[in-house]
Amino acid sequence: MLDDTDRRILRQYQADPDLTVAALSERANVSAGACWRRLEKMRAAGIIQGQERVIDWAALGYAVQVSLRVTLDKTQRLAFDEFIAAARALPEVLEIQTFLGRTDVRLLVIARDMGHYMDVYRSRILHLPHMADIEPLMHVATIRSDESLPL
Repeated sequence: MLDDTDRRILRQYQADPDLTVAALSERANVSAGACWRRLEKMRAAGIIQGQERVIDWAALGYAVQVSLRVTLDKTQRLAFDEFIAAARALPEVLEIQTFLGRTDVRLLVIARDMGHYMDVYRSRILHLPHMADIEPLMHVATIRSDESLPL
């Protein structure tokens, strides 16, 4: 589906999504017109889904990150839907993932400090519907975090 030129464009685009088409085409060694057409084709195909800005929440004073592994009461027909809808409403929940296996859902929760986390945990997380079990995993360090694909 992608040829070498598309891959060159995507590699440069991943490295710096703020590049103008002219600068991107120069780095990818393709004409500006061809670069623009290929970018539009990849957007239309859903390969490029947009650009996003990443905000460093730790720099804004959120020093605690906890991953919560949740097992739901699967005897309840709407357990997943109701749990996810309630978890989405919590501003401290940055990410929600679902799984097949012993863990049904993982929540990524941030807080300013341990006191704030305990308040969020006790007053909001523990009141989410249909939880059968919850296991918090305290984040200690990020060793590698990379969204780039090996193109």
